[in-house]
Amino acid sequence: MKKTLLLLLLLMLLVGAGFVGWHYKAYRDFLNQPVFVTYPVVLEIDKGTSYGHFVQMVKSQQGQGELIYWKLLARLNDVQHKIKAGEFEISQAMTPLELIDYIDGNQVKTYAITLVEGHNWKQIRAQLKSSDIRQVASDMTEEQLINWLGIEAGHLEGQFLPETYQYTRDESDLDVLVRAHQAMKQVLNDAWSGRVDGLLLKSPYELLILASIIEKETAVSTERNIISGVFHRRLKQGMKLQTDPTVIYGVGDAYAGDITRQHLVTDTPYNTYTRKGLTPTPIAMPGAASIRAAAHPNEGKELYFVANNQGGHTFSETYEQHQQAVAAYLRGN
Repeated sequence: MKKTLLLLLLLMLLVGAGFVGWHYKAYRDFLNQPVFVTYPVVLEIDKGTSYGHFVQMVKSQQGQGELIYWKLLARLNDVQHKIKAGEFEISQAMTPLELIDYIDGNQVKTYAITLVEGHNWKQIRAQLKSSDIRQVASDMTEEQLINWLGIEAGHLEGQFLPETYQYTRDESDLDVLVRAHQAMKQVLNDAWSGRVDGLLLKSPYELLILASIIEKETAVSTERNIISGVFHRRLKQGMKLQTDPTVIYGVGDAYAGDITRQHLVTDTPYNTYTRKGLTPTPIAMPGAASIRAAAHPNEGKELYFVANNQGGHTFSETYEQHQQAVAAYLRGN
């Protein structure tokens, strides 16, 4: 009888040891195998999500591992507090602990929106409104936006630096505009502080206005400082800037793609053919390169420029030279 009991006890111990050993191996395999086998996987974790709900979310996305092992992982590694809110894109193999550390590191999925150099505020606002970003600024008036951003100029044109901005699912168009405005202020203040001596510009805002005109005049990087020099010399000599982009901005929706003589003679606050000096506000969002060019004009003698049919411009020191360049442009040379 005693031998039978001893044999039964030994058998139970062996079975128990085998059972524990089997689960131990399965748990070790669980720890070392990737959670997901197809990518990408997006986990949208709401604020306050428990560890248990997180595991259910993983399982609903075809995540690997038995529930008992996920619970054991939490018990042995104290990872419950590492589940953070956000949208996480899993694009490579991760073990359970790597996945949790990835989430704990707040590696949230980000999206990107690019504000294009030379676009005006109307275009920027339309772009944001048509994007998938959460809308907040779209429901605000321009006056509300100006007050929210603390823009002293009282005008939104030119106030946002053209760049690519990253945002998360929880952020809004207003968050992007705040960052873009702060970036513009930084670039503008740096350029103003480092400007060359002798400029007639009275403030960073006037620098921004001139930069916006330069931005609309050329996309050729080597021309920006030359065009800046032309405009600075014209301002010093009391000449009109006579730049088409300001006229186009002034006529607004009346511009249909071709600038006409009627546009040039129609007086608006932005018509630099009928008025001297700078326009009252920027006419677009200038990039950092145009802002720096406005602060560092070329020291040449050019006073005129015209398109050259090759994507750039021909610069002239005298009106006679300019007329020849215009004739060449009209001939297609």
